[in-house]
Amino acid sequence: MTDFLATLRPEALGAPPSGIVEVMNYGRRREGLIPLWAGEGDLPTPAFVCEAATRSLAAGETFYTWQRGIPELRAALARYHERLYGGTFAPERFFVTASGMQAIQIALTALAGPGDEVLVPSPAWPNFAAAVGVRGARVVDVPMTFGNRGWILDVERLADVVTPATKAIFLNSPCNPTGWTATREELASVLALARERGIWIVADEVYGRFVWDGSARAPSFHDVAGPEDRVIFVNTFSKNWAMTGWRVGWIEAPPEIGDVLENLIQYSTSGVAVFVQRAAVAALDHGEGFLAHQVARIAESREILTATLAATGRARFVAPVGAFYLFFGVEGEDDTSRLGLRLVDEAGIGLAPGTAFGAAGNGFLRLCFARGPESMREASRRLADWLNGRPQRA
Repeated sequence: MTDFLATLRPEALGAPPSGIVEVMNYGRRREGLIPLWAGEGDLPTPAFVCEAATRSLAAGETFYTWQRGIPELRAALARYHERLYGGTFAPERFFVTASGMQAIQIALTALAGPGDEVLVPSPAWPNFAAAVGVRGARVVDVPMTFGNRGWILDVERLADVVTPATKAIFLNSPCNPTGWTATREELASVLALARERGIWIVADEVYGRFVWDGSARAPSFHDVAGPEDRVIFVNTFSKNWAMTGWRVGWIEAPPEIGDVLENLIQYSTSGVAVFVQRAAVAALDHGEGFLAHQVARIAESREILTATLAATGRARFVAPVGAFYLFFGVEGEDDTSRLGLRLVDEAGIGLAPGTAFGAAGNGFLRLCFARGPESMREASRRLADWLNGRPQRA
């Protein structure tokens, strides 16, 4: 028998299987199961976004297009950032990608390769570490600490692991999976470190509109960085406008590296379908009402979930400041990889094991509460019943 695997690149062979996908594959066909394992809500894409795509298709916009994105979408991205952060944003700073994941891949391809290191505070979304690894670079996990105030980033610990091989710091705030949200002061400290050591920051602010202290948005590197700073922002349309299946995102970066980013897009996907980009323009220009509706219903679901679990006395967590995940431990349950599978069978809910998010996630589970209050009330009841010794299923 031919040994096909022996001929593949070690970086490809070393790409880790997803612990999230393992649980999803185990439970996705279970009748009546409430799936809270993936990072998406239960609302479909709003009609006005779909209609923009339909009009584009009807108009025959089915040809190759601009590698950097159609001018109308890059201009809409600039307007959106001006509304959100103030100041002036040039369309030349924006590059349209085929998902937020591709935005990360493009940024990493530009920054890191064999022999290089990228620092990642953890627990962290596993796709980023895997994307670093398949490029031959190495992730350096910088564990955050968990206590009564939630998760805490120690910037000094971050500084201690910088070496001549360090090319970038990846910072996701608000964070998937923990809900940790950097303060303006913390962002300024990370930026000062990057400036001092001459390294890049890859800023994943995908959940910046999902904050639970009444603010319109989370603190951002936009608040502290200037045009001379080495910051690449990666983002997606998936979360704000319920467009996970559309696969469209963006990069914001200094225009000086624009030709490089354009080439990397050309040599990967050769651009994003125009009808998808038309839908993205509609989301940016007309989507604030939908986004506000999403945030309000998710905020209610967050309150239902945290109150219900706190009442059991068995869940260990601090209510998240941002994003739409609860990262929690269960007293007496250390093997959360196995526990995720058990909860499919015994509680009728699907959660992601904390081990999928790095060693710092051991002992935790991630639950996505981006669902309507009634659905979250039922999911919370099932989980509480299980914690209290009353399993949903035999």
